[in-house]
Amino acid sequence: MKKVIILLTALSLLSVISCGKKEAEDKKASEKAATKLEVVTTTGMIADIVENVGGNRVNVTALMGPGTDPHLYKASEGDVSRMAKADIIFYNGLHLEGAMAEVLSKMEGKAFAVTERMDEKALISPEGYEGLHDPHVWFDVRLWMSAVEYVRDRLIEFDRAGAVEFGEDADVYMTQLAELHDYVYQAAKTVPDVQRVLITAHDAFNYFGRAYGFTVKGLQGISTASEAGTADVQELSEFIADRRIASIFVETSVSPKNIEAVQAAVKAKGFEVSIGGHLYSDALGDPGTPEGNYIGVVRHNIATIVNALMGGRVPQGS
Repeated sequence: MKKVIILLTALSLLSVISCGKKEAEDKKASEKAATKLEVVTTTGMIADIVENVGGNRVNVTALMGPGTDPHLYKASEGDVSRMAKADIIFYNGLHLEGAMAEVLSKMEGKAFAVTERMDEKALISPEGYEGLHDPHVWFDVRLWMSAVEYVRDRLIEFDRAGAVEFGEDADVYMTQLAELHDYVYQAAKTVPDVQRVLITAHDAFNYFGRAYGFTVKGLQGISTASEAGTADVQELSEFIADRRIASIFVETSVSPKNIEAVQAAVKAKGFEVSIGGHLYSDALGDPGTPEGNYIGVVRHNIATIVNALMGGRVPQGS
């Protein structure tokens, strides 16, 4: 009888130990699931991808806010600290964040360019920039969709437990982007070919032009770090006057003074060109506004362009 009691006691103790171990494992798994990935991005466009794909499994910090020019942006001490503490850092690449190159290079193993897997054949190398690619890939919505896939795959590498959620959320966002591409394409078609000319402060819209059938000219090159001289202003103003282009555009992240100089130079040639509105080029709008996310920015841009070139006809669509 004594042996039976000892055996039962031992089994009871084993059961308690086993339950305690399972509870500890469950608690540890629960705590791990509750711990969100800390993600730092350079631009708001990339942060928008991470928020849409990462959902509740990520905390996202974008270093560059509304109106910020990424070509000239230099990381502050606070930025470096945020990146050092982050689990993952996503940046655009293709030299967009030129002034941050050294800092990003020190974040080995957790800093990733969302353009890393893009087919080089799909990238644009503007004249005068041989060997370099235009970094403004987000203006071709279809091309930007490959950045969404890249972010999804990297998030899964760092949080495999979230693979299903990341995949489902990415699919939802990709569907929204496919609809956005169709909307922009159809809106662009409402502008006759001869009027489909987009002139801005710098060459941020080459991918947009190729995807949606616009001739694109910028006063500065693909980087705002380049300077526009008097000869550049005169050449562009002559093009505008000769083509009788109705409107030119300022950018939210670039000073309007150069475009205003072009407008004055066109007037001196006997032709009036209007400033058709502001476009979002290298940054999103203010949080909480329709332009505070990528889809809102793209929709704002195409509406502004069509309105200006077509005299107030707003493209319709949901």
